[in-house]
Amino acid sequence: MSSTRLTTALENGACQLPDAGRIAVFRPRAGADLSALPKDRVQVIQGFRPDHDVFASQGYDTGIAPKGDFAAALVCVPRAKAEARALVAQAAALTGGTVIVDGQKDDGVESLLRDCRKLGSVGEVISKAHGKIFTATGDFSAWAAPEAGQDIGGFVTAPGVFSADGIDAGSAALAEVLPQAMPKRVVDLGAGWGYLAAEVLKRSGVEELHLVEAESAALDCARLNVNDPRAQFHWADALTWRPGSPVDAVVSNPPFHTSRAADPALGRGFIAAAAAMLKPSGRLWMVANRHLPYETEARARFREVEELAGTGRFKILCAAKPIAAKGASR
Repeated sequence: MSSTRLTTALENGACQLPDAGRIAVFRPRAGADLSALPKDRVQVIQGFRPDHDVFASQGYDTGIAPKGDFAAALVCVPRAKAEARALVAQAAALTGGTVIVDGQKDDGVESLLRDCRKLGSVGEVISKAHGKIFTATGDFSAWAAPEAGQDIGGFVTAPGVFSADGIDAGSAALAEVLPQAMPKRVVDLGAGWGYLAAEVLKRSGVEELHLVEAESAALDCARLNVNDPRAQFHWADALTWRPGSPVDAVVSNPPFHTSRAADPALGRGFIAAAAAMLKPSGRLWMVANRHLPYETEARARFREVEELAGTGRFKILCAAKPIAAKGASR
């Protein structure tokens, strides 16, 4: 979000806020400047744990879902089109049909603007800082997310979660090479909606599986998809979460994008986090896109690194025997 874009729209009347009543702000990212809004009236709706925690630490009323009555709503456009539409529908339902929409061009705000015009009416559009902000009014209920989620081959997913329309090919490739016998205590780091976790639980030897996922909507799906008493669910940032005691194994299909920009640092962070939570004899299995340079980080964190399998698109890495950080006690 551009604070100058929001400020401009509010100052020139292109977007208007009521004099009283609470304001729901959907999906702002960490770093978004909401200072143009009256802070004491704002509730930030953010299910991505790292962003959620940033706004909570700034003193905003912050939640996963809106609670109470609202006089206005602002949707910060996410890059998944289905999620963006669902948020507009949810926001408009809260306010009686009117919602402020703000987003960057590379996140699809122009496409959403065209779609809003088809279903309703759109006020003045402010274009600034590679994005647009506008007010949309209408009946957007056709875009609402299905209450039961969407079914893909027996799994439940939700708009906006990773691989919402089908099993991710990388996760499927990793599942194919996992051994049929796994260690007792396993962590699925960045578990998504639970496909890889479900595959791990088919293996013998697993007594405890921790699903760690930062996106609350994905974790809600995982709770439906992984109905097993051995599974434990953690809404947490995979880069900072740690188990109560070191575990035997980690499996991961780490994300590699921040918004639409590739960010290999995310995957490197997952490797470092895995090394920090494993026993000295522990093992990490992970899948990555072929072009991502993760081997250097893996060799800096583990004594043994091997590519088990791969294609032109993916590589499956196995890293064993984490190197203890200096000063750390295991």
